[in-house]
Amino acid sequence: MILSGLRMTTINPTYTAEEIARQLEDSESKVIITLNDYYKTCIQAIDLIKKRLDVFIIKTSNGESIPDKTIDFHDFINCKNEFKEPNLKNEDVVFPPYSSGTTGLPKGVMTTAKNLMSVMCQVDTNDVRFYVPTTETHQDVIPQILPMFHIYGYAICTISTLQSGVKLVTIPKFTSEFYLECLDKHKPTILGLVPPLVLFLHSHEAVKPKHFDKLRIITSGAAPLGKSDEDKFREKVGKPVNIMQGYGLTETSGLALSTPSSKEGKYPGTMGHPIPNCKVKVVNPEDKTLKHLNPNEVGELLIKGPQVMKSYHKRPEENKNSFVNGWFRTGDLVRYDENKMFYIVDRIKELIKVKGLQVAPAELEEVIRGFPDVAEAGVIGIPHKFSGEVPRAYVVPKVGRKINLIELEEYVRKKVAPHKKLAGGIAVIDSIPKTASGKILKKQLVLRYQKEQK
Repeated sequence: MILSGLRMTTINPTYTAEEIARQLEDSESKVIITLNDYYKTCIQAIDLIKKRLDVFIIKTSNGESIPDKTIDFHDFINCKNEFKEPNLKNEDVVFPPYSSGTTGLPKGVMTTAKNLMSVMCQVDTNDVRFYVPTTETHQDVIPQILPMFHIYGYAICTISTLQSGVKLVTIPKFTSEFYLECLDKHKPTILGLVPPLVLFLHSHEAVKPKHFDKLRIITSGAAPLGKSDEDKFREKVGKPVNIMQGYGLTETSGLALSTPSSKEGKYPGTMGHPIPNCKVKVVNPEDKTLKHLNPNEVGELLIKGPQVMKSYHKRPEENKNSFVNGWFRTGDLVRYDENKMFYIVDRIKELIKVKGLQVAPAELEEVIRGFPDVAEAGVIGIPHKFSGEVPRAYVVPKVGRKINLIELEEYVRKKVAPHKKLAGGIAVIDSIPKTASGKILKKQLVLRYQKEQK
């Protein structure tokens, strides 16, 4: 589509009609390409927006018929009308995906041709490349479970691997049975994962070492994966496996930091160091001089590189706040060690302030997941009369287990400073709300807490 001169945005298929309508209107879209299963939701979305939009291209399968006034996708791509090759420039916006909206409404990220080509080149370099280019005797295999509407699944795990001939086995929807069947059948050499999937693989009883017969490497992104979870995964696999973590945002075309592939297991729990042709800086968010902090000092991560987006779509105020002297402000707190390896601390907006002291939810979540009966955890700050805020945890038990909340609270208390203890309590729930890329939706946990108080 890009080569035909079209600008493409992608939409999460789990979106409601209201969420789809918001993105269609904001992105000023003129055509929808979808599946029969989502046709009715798209129609509902169109009815909600002021501008009429009714051009549909439907991809069908298994002899399905298409609705009236729509175009069959196969007819569309096989039409005899020739597209005139556009005169694309480096700074032309070709792919405006929308941010996940974990702390606000999703924003259109104006990704240029230069941004996409840059990140593909940055991935395809020594110590960042996680795949082996296809030859006559070898082809890497990746089960593509990560959503392609998300920048990690699209730019890093799809277009960057396809250019080297990697075999992608697409999985339309995750179920534990289907995913494990896929591992059995296709014998992957690489797994592209997010932390919740890593937790599933090392904790689910049905997952066995046989599922990883040919596995050589896994990549994990979208959220931090702690050392304990890396160790548990390697123990489950039963053999050495290189775990490469990376850090990126929609705004950085999916990547900015990466664990070096040549230093397997040497720096567990780290997001790695800057990828080639990418500069980073760690600063005090309140310091207008942007002075770079020393090792092990926590500050905001700033990024500069050819993969950084052009701007947000129709968000002049956010653009003004997000860029300073050419640096993109990520809103993420990090630290780096003496080896220049970076570690994510948490989002600035999600830090909990207990009597003025900062508490990072991600740190507490990793501690809680170390409790034997806990599968997943999400931590938020709740109001407190004397402390301002205190941490509250939501936990999901492992299958067939029951969590003793008194023992869990004591377990956490022994592992953290007094101001980090779970003074806001612990609640057991069925699942932790997340984005498709695995980020915890803290705002939904906050809403849940607010409803609990009514």
